[in-house]
Amino acid sequence: MSGLEVVEICAGAGGQAHGLDRAGFEHALAIELDFQAAETLRANSSWRVVEGDVADPEVWTPADYEGVALLAGGVPCPPFSMAGKQLGSADERDLFAWAVEQVGVMKPRALLLENVRGLAAPRFAAYRQRVLDRLVEFGYVGDWRLLTSADFGLAQLRPRFVLVAMRPEDAIYFRWPEPDADRLTVGDALRDLMGANGWKHVDEWAEAANGVGPTLVGGSKKHGGADLGPTRAKQAWLKLGVDGKGIAEAAPGPDWPHFSVRPPRLTIQMVARLQGWSDESHWFFTGRKTSQYRQIGNAFPPPVAEAIGRSIRSALLHEGTPHEIPELAGSLHDPVYRELSSSRNFVSLERLVAAATVGTESLVQRQLATLARDFELEQRQSDDGPMYRLGQFRGFTGQREHERNAYLAANKNRVS
Repeated sequence: MSGLEVVEICAGAGGQAHGLDRAGFEHALAIELDFQAAETLRANSSWRVVEGDVADPEVWTPADYEGVALLAGGVPCPPFSMAGKQLGSADERDLFAWAVEQVGVMKPRALLLENVRGLAAPRFAAYRQRVLDRLVEFGYVGDWRLLTSADFGLAQLRPRFVLVAMRPEDAIYFRWPEPDADRLTVGDALRDLMGANGWKHVDEWAEAANGVGPTLVGGSKKHGGADLGPTRAKQAWLKLGVDGKGIAEAAPGPDWPHFSVRPPRLTIQMVARLQGWSDESHWFFTGRKTSQYRQIGNAFPPPVAEAIGRSIRSALLHEGTPHEIPELAGSLHDPVYRELSSSRNFVSLERLVAAATVGTESLVQRQLATLARDFELEQRQSDDGPMYRLGQFRGFTGQREHERNAYLAANKNRVS
């Protein structure tokens, strides 16, 4: 072991934790809100597991872990999910900006945060830019990368938007993990499990299930149950010979009909394998079937976490040849936000159009309307046209008086 310790927030059922453990990190602390997921973490590890709201100062003290090698987490996805309203900072579950603020408190050598692909959408360009700019203020360089889990040995697409940040002296050694050349099909991944009870059509099924599955959707306590996701996902699973309307207790038996007549459903064990938990990991999920499925379906796949963890570990140990230009280059996501945030005064629309380099006044105004969903934005009229000034970020960064805290206190059992 390298002796590199990690503090993991919003740890869930341990997908990221298991991957980071395999990559050579040791958990100093794992924090999770959901009781059942916390029980799963305790059942599979000797880590210190704390249950509660990660942003509650009575649950833990981030400053106690100053200088830890890695701060990692899979903060809630619903604020950015394309399946939802994409409320961003207005969603009471949003913890992304809060997590970034902990970098200034804990001063970890590296940061790893993952979320859904929706965070990569134009809707959140200013949000992403604020994150990168805030990290620069703390002395870190960081960037985002969209990784597809199917490129790392999983038989499902599961794209994840990943943020990695480090100090410059470590970042020059960082390289994003390389994807695998070959992709695993659902049939190849699940043939033995689907045929475990003697189903006579299993070989034909495995041959027909010759593609990568859509992203598993675990759902939340507000919405979703033990099925494989929205209608489009269920239709995609059906093309692979799988009934996505629920989770089975067991694999089909000898008398189960042909999958064209009655497609089988996945079991919890099959779903766990699709998420990247190998049989050798012997990972045990606590709770009833719906809770188990939700824990698995919302997890960060262990193989993807392991691949990124190995890249981070290698950079922190200064292995390999340093880059002249780091891969973590802090690319520009929103020039309009950057122009506004760099000035305390009102900025003309003409200047913002010039900063955008490609765009018209109407396009920039639409961008400003989107930006105003996450930031206070003042507008005034001058002789030369409209002018704008950026105000406070609307999201939760740790404010005790923020409405998010009151909502969570009143609805703890419904938030996930």
